[in-house]
Amino acid sequence: MKTESTIKRRVSRQVMVGNVPVGGDAPIAVQSMTNTETCDVAATVAQIKRLEDVGADIVRVSVPSMDAADAFGEIRKLVNVPLVADIHFDYKIALKVAELGVDCLRINPGNIGNAERVKAVVGTAKDKNIPIRIGVNAGSLGKDLLRKYKEPNATAMIESAMRNIELLDKEDFHNFKLSLKASDIFMTIEAYQGIASQIDQPLHLGITEAGGLRSGTVKSAAGLGMLLMQGIGDTIRISLAADPVEEIKVGFDLLKSLKLRSKGINFVACPSCSRQNFDVISTINELERRVEDITTPLDVAIIGCIVNGPGEAKEADIGLTGASPSNLIYSEGKPDHKISNDNLVDHLEKMIRTRVADKQALEAAEAKTLNVGEA
Repeated sequence: MKTESTIKRRVSRQVMVGNVPVGGDAPIAVQSMTNTETCDVAATVAQIKRLEDVGADIVRVSVPSMDAADAFGEIRKLVNVPLVADIHFDYKIALKVAELGVDCLRINPGNIGNAERVKAVVGTAKDKNIPIRIGVNAGSLGKDLLRKYKEPNATAMIESAMRNIELLDKEDFHNFKLSLKASDIFMTIEAYQGIASQIDQPLHLGITEAGGLRSGTVKSAAGLGMLLMQGIGDTIRISLAADPVEEIKVGFDLLKSLKLRSKGINFVACPSCSRQNFDVISTINELERRVEDITTPLDVAIIGCIVNGPGEAKEADIGLTGASPSNLIYSEGKPDHKISNDNLVDHLEKMIRTRVADKQALEAAEAKTLNVGEA
């Protein structure tokens, strides 16, 4: 029997980043950030569309200059996903992108400038109903906090966050979300745990500068997984020194493993041993590559022998169990047909795409019936 997540999420208010709800009872949003030169509109748009293709809910774009702000305006016209503008120091850039259709402003009110500049940015955000993300990073704490605490720590991060929140409170602005990121897992966890009970705004999770594809994935899964298990977190970004597309894939895989999101294929595959009756590793790797475009939820089990194969296959939408002389395919938990090792991946891909098409057709029919009933 398939189990549902037992995680009880922290209660938070909801903000809207474009058409994507963040917080409240909304699904945990998965986001990434472009690493192209923002002024290269074509390259940035191409990267954003690749992120859209793998399911990104939100994309952040760095806007370090007025020229980049102009480019951001062109980019906004050419993509559909909600865009967050990442801005530091120059409040005029924030004002400009607000006029160009930004869906969220990522700022640090403490480095925007004096109170009047903060007031100008917040006033514009309020008028245009644009949410703000306050971003606190252990690597860029204020000098006075470093003097006070000697070194970055969770307490200093929380104090920095509360100072920034106070600036927004003075303007009666509550349409914001917050992040407190460090490259150290324990510092990050402690900071988020500390802030979670002090405010009710949504929390953006991330282990900043986590590392390369493999090491960064492990570090992010360890740190963010612990917070998510505690119900903390409304949107996540996996920070990898890798193609941003990988950040989205890892983010969804993390949420799927905790049963917090169910987008795309959920593969169950054995690590393989000498009992395997087909090459499990090459099969799963090739199959994952071929169906990574699919966003419809589906459970697929690929098990090399009959020890655990039947049990896992019975819990999946489609299951493959290695056996001799022929492998056994399960459909909806029941033995369906036998198949040799020839063209195994082709056969499984066809089954998956057929099942996905059937699910989509059924969902469309149910939606149509519901709409007719409501009319």
